[in-house]
Amino acid sequence: MSAELISILVLVVVFVIATTRSINMGALAFAAAFGVGELVADLDADGIFAGFPGDLFVVLVGVTYLFAIARANGTTDWLVHAAIRLVRGRIMLIPWVMFAITGALTAIGAVSPAAVAIVAPIALSFAARYGISPLLMGALVVHGAQAGGFSPISIYGSIVNGVVERENLPGNELVLFFASLVVNLIIASVVFVLFGGLKLKGRDLATEARAEGKDGAAKDGDGALAADSAQLSPARIATLTALAALVVAVLVFDLDAGLSSITLAVVLSTFWPDASRRAVSEVAWPTVLLICGVLTYVGVLEEMGTIDYAGNAVGDIGVPLLAAVLLCYIAAIISAFASSVGIMGALIPLAVPFLAQGEIGAVGMIAALAVSATVVDVSPFSTNGALVLAAAPDVDRERFFRQLMVYGGIVVAVVPAAVWLALVVPGFG
Repeated sequence: MSAELISILVLVVVFVIATTRSINMGALAFAAAFGVGELVADLDADGIFAGFPGDLFVVLVGVTYLFAIARANGTTDWLVHAAIRLVRGRIMLIPWVMFAITGALTAIGAVSPAAVAIVAPIALSFAARYGISPLLMGALVVHGAQAGGFSPISIYGSIVNGVVERENLPGNELVLFFASLVVNLIIASVVFVLFGGLKLKGRDLATEARAEGKDGAAKDGDGALAADSAQLSPARIATLTALAALVVAVLVFDLDAGLSSITLAVVLSTFWPDASRRAVSEVAWPTVLLICGVLTYVGVLEEMGTIDYAGNAVGDIGVPLLAAVLLCYIAAIISAFASSVGIMGALIPLAVPFLAQGEIGAVGMIAALAVSATVVDVSPFSTNGALVLAAAPDVDRERFFRQLMVYGGIVVAVVPAAVWLALVVPGFG
């Protein structure tokens, strides 16, 4: 058995053990990276740790640290109430407001994980407060980010269009943008219907206040809480300023979201240590272990050539349409565990031989690959999915992780075939 097949088999075993024995998958993945790296790939410790996602580690820790402080001093409650006022108390519209905000941020140039890092903690705090499915809210935040992610001035759009130009392939920036926008909007609509979005119809603050008014104690308690949430204390003003500074740092100055978040959290902790004392313990450490462990193992797979092995095996297939759909599935599966940008940059050149034959439309194929590689970012192993998992307050995190994993698996299974049928088979471009 080849080294590449052994590494794939070990990955399957890691999934099975983690699922059946409730062991943190990240810890198992670190052990697998050590075993496969040393015994199969002949890597030393430095080679194994080369795949450790240090940037993602800092993003997860920094963002959850900052928003733990925001929760502790009541800033997230204030933001939730501000969002309600924005839509005049209609709770049903809030998930779509979050979808639109993340889409607008990525469309004007924010990196998708940065937009999700900014919006997800606020959106999921709202979901926890008002009994909305965290899967519904988290999915709409991520799909919103991907809906705007391929505008001509976006990061993803610029990267893909740059690869297309470098490979001398025909491209269409608007087809790429609208393909991602439409696919993510359709998926978000389906998720909204299936996970209770329609049940939110008719719910608003006034209606729920009247219902709670039947219980005097509940009314008084909630009224006090609402009044407190509406107040802007010095700590909340400073926290809102820090959140605004995070947006400016990431979107305007292109600074790292994780390092910026930690720096802002430390500043807030210095001035308000009491509210911030428990924030470090509220960082989603099990999620950090899980994500970093899995991605370290994926780094070992990349180092030993397993990723290239899978791509080249598909490239040797003599039926262009079959090779095209397999490439879409490879893009989706690998991207669920690794960098979407990296996958697109690697797989678009692999498609060049099919496109050169003229049997596959270049515009449709490129759009299908781009959508397949990014729509799966709801996976808890991707940066966006991990941020959603880490940002959800007051949830059974293991159960939420399994929900995201199942949902991500469904997206991986369905969407590549769907975009292949819609964009590749008709021969666009």
